[in-house]
Amino acid sequence: MEMLERITQYLQDSNLNLATAESCTAGLIVSELARIPGSGQSIDCGLAVYSPESKNRYLKVSFDTIDTHGLTSEPVAREMAIGALNNNNADVALSNTGVAGPNGGDDDTPIGTVCFAWAFRHKDHEHHFCETRRFDGGRNEVRLAAAHYSLERLPHYHQQVLDSD
Repeated sequence: MEMLERITQYLQDSNLNLATAESCTAGLIVSELARIPGSGQSIDCGLAVYSPESKNRYLKVSFDTIDTHGLTSEPVAREMAIGALNNNNADVALSNTGVAGPNGGDDDTPIGTVCFAWAFRHKDHEHHFCETRRFDGGRNEVRLAAAHYSLERLPHYHQQVLDSD
């Protein structure tokens, strides 16, 4: 709970409005933040987008990107974050796509693999960051760890954006 309070305060202090595009976590990032009173002031929306069609329809993720790199890939996560940033009233967007289990991905991606992206709009410029991580545990433990990880990394990447000035 302390981490969620810290991130909520960070969003408020930084005057950031958040949008999420969640595949692996299916809305858990926003749900976790919503546990903190006042967090809604910094949340624009949370999108749960599982299928390739929904990623394309709501976030403009290219089918070519999906076909070339696979659903669990940093290029897909990046396009998801960019779509969430540009299609909503947000200064920062978090996205993830991965394999929570119980089975591995269609392309033999191991269970627990999650690709993340963070997109920021700052002074009329966009900044994008991506990572891939692997988490241990069952399906819901992977989902919760991924949701928390994406939030924990937000200040780190936001600081990189601010330092680029």
